[in-house]
Amino acid sequence: MAEKCIAVTGRPLGPVKPVNGVGQPPMRGIDTSRFHYLTEAGIPFSRLHDVGGYFGGGLFVDIPNIFRDFSADPDDPASYDFGFTDILITGLVSAGVEPFFRLGVTIENYCTVRAYTIYPPADSLKWARICEGIIKHYTEGWAGGFRCSIRYWEIWNEPDNEKDPLANPMWRGTKEQFYDLYETAAKYLKKRFPGLKIGGYGSCGFYALFNESAPPAANVGERYDYFMEFFDGFLDRLKTSGAPLDFFSWHSYGSIENNIVFANYARERLDGAGFTGTEIFCNEWNLDIGLKGTLRHSASVAGMLLAFSELPLDGAMFYDAQLSVSDYGGLFNPLTKKPFPAYYSFAFFKVLRDLGTLISAEVSGLPGVYAKAASDGKNGALMVANCSGKQLRNVRISLPSGKEPRRVREIFSKGLEAGVRDIDFNGNIGRDKVLLFDF
Repeated sequence: MAEKCIAVTGRPLGPVKPVNGVGQPPMRGIDTSRFHYLTEAGIPFSRLHDVGGYFGGGLFVDIPNIFRDFSADPDDPASYDFGFTDILITGLVSAGVEPFFRLGVTIENYCTVRAYTIYPPADSLKWARICEGIIKHYTEGWAGGFRCSIRYWEIWNEPDNEKDPLANPMWRGTKEQFYDLYETAAKYLKKRFPGLKIGGYGSCGFYALFNESAPPAANVGERYDYFMEFFDGFLDRLKTSGAPLDFFSWHSYGSIENNIVFANYARERLDGAGFTGTEIFCNEWNLDIGLKGTLRHSASVAGMLLAFSELPLDGAMFYDAQLSVSDYGGLFNPLTKKPFPAYYSFAFFKVLRDLGTLISAEVSGLPGVYAKAASDGKNGALMVANCSGKQLRNVRISLPSGKEPRRVREIFSKGLEAGVRDIDFNGNIGRDKVLLFDF
């Protein structure tokens, strides 16, 4: 029988990348008091998409919420309503979290009843000028604003969601209309703000590479094929038009194994199209959503963070950290207002990020186990996620130069409470356990 071993070799792999971002932050109404959880877990980014719905309906971030009358003058500060979004942005910045600002609208899940804000803007250049006013407000102090370090400005979200515009909850238009909007806005904004990152478009992803094993959805084959068709057409338009693409963003609710393939595909496809300098973000991801609040979910989330850390990605954002009963709000319990186990997977990953340099950890004889280590040259940590669904026994942990762990911690859950505790490691890794070895 093959030895079951996790060996930290000490081989440096580069900086630990900021793949531990989140989507919506844990805000209720205008209460940002729980943003300290983001600080404590070292969350680098909060992507501001879907923040206009539910408790903040019609108030935050979305272009129609900030610029309420499209016929108004984009050069007039009085045309903008920044009040609520100011609270959100200042709360995040105070917590040490960089906003990843989505320029667009919140998804309209019931668009087949009535659609409101998901139509293509009547004037793409004017829409770009409105975006300019928002960016000026938050980065240049315009209109009584701020000078925040907000680097990433994402044009729209999931315009490829459905091929039929009448069924598409994000874009009531054709793909060519979106290409027109992106080309106009990206060129205008990049010229106006050459030091900022302008990109998009929150692609629905690459499930067609695994059509049969993709997450359940209506019209799987045709719909997922359209995601790919849309992406190919988008790259063709950019090559023809010369519109900038500082970063490309895509989404996935697939498995760890699927996401490894998707990330590599995105990089290979962009490089092949000549976009070798374009950054890549998987800025909406989650998995095992139906198990949120469980140790199984925390193990899956930890495994994904560890896998993402060595993929061709510049960052990633979990969907999401909202404090609500949504199926996707996987980090906080809406009943207790306290963290679910998966939150502590992010807290463990912070230890790796703080150490700075990712170092190789080789897993042998342990299918379904993910591990990565990090070091600052003196101290190190090894993070292990048991996603195998099994209790593992007689696992050997091999650290550099014969070192021994000085502390071992695990994520635990008991009733409605979750947290981290010290343990004495005896070679066994419990089912769905996430461990952190300090050495």
